[in-house]
Amino acid sequence: MNYYIIIPAHNEDQFLKDTLHSVVKQTMPPKKVVVVNDNSTDNTEHIIDRFTSEYSFVTKVNTKSSTAHMPGSKVINAFNKGLELLDEDYDFLVKLDADIILPDTYFERIAQIFSNDPKIGIAGGFVFEQDKKGEWKLNHPMDKNHVRGAFKAYKKSCFKTIGGLKTAMGWDTVDELLAQYNGYNVYTDTSLHAKHLRPLGNAYNKKAKLLQGKAMYTMRYGFRITLIASLKMALKQKKPKAFWDNLQGYFLAMKEKEDFLVSPLEGKFIRELRWRKIKAKLFH
Repeated sequence: MNYYIIIPAHNEDQFLKDTLHSVVKQTMPPKKVVVVNDNSTDNTEHIIDRFTSEYSFVTKVNTKSSTAHMPGSKVINAFNKGLELLDEDYDFLVKLDADIILPDTYFERIAQIFSNDPKIGIAGGFVFEQDKKGEWKLNHPMDKNHVRGAFKAYKKSCFKTIGGLKTAMGWDTVDELLAQYNGYNVYTDTSLHAKHLRPLGNAYNKKAKLLQGKAMYTMRYGFRITLIASLKMALKQKKPKAFWDNLQGYFLAMKEKEDFLVSPLEGKFIRELRWRKIKAKLFH
């Protein structure tokens, strides 16, 4: 199986070398790796150049975007810059963050997952982060069927069917919802442990706090599902303020008539899917 990897990188000189080492050491190497140097002001580009000179399948592209580290739009704009360099000769496509260390057999296993079941459209493992004692602990704030945006692998047919990735907060939720709408399944493998070197959201701009609620509006969740999802998120993260931030973001998006990420029909499917999951957990 052929696969391509796109790595958006903005000021990642602290972690990028380890990420690229874990990529080039794969037992099933990628056919192409595009590292997108997104407006970096540190040694990121120098690290990329070292790998491009040593490995013929690693390519660099420079792009200039906003220096604000906003979740969603910035990273997907960079991803799409990398996508422009790639042809169609791949079986699956990977969006990988520049602060992830993957086990050596990671993509060999992902290839097996896609080969074994044609209905699987998105696949990935689980994130582990270091605690204060230096121990690697599972950090998976979403439900266990969700593949974190830091390392998502897409079967080509699924990626094409969902129209690529949305340039907005919530891209790594709406992709899975649209995949399911189009008849694909999402698969997470508990044996695949990826190390995340930077704790979630540490680099994000302060304005980002309202974007989760905005994303729920643009995915057509409706108010009741947004209320339940926000409460669940606040409880899981032990951050009561997240609940109010989400609701504020939701109503602000409604007031400003933000464009929806999905059609009315897709929105109906998403709400029905969400309600089924909520009821299943309540009556489990």
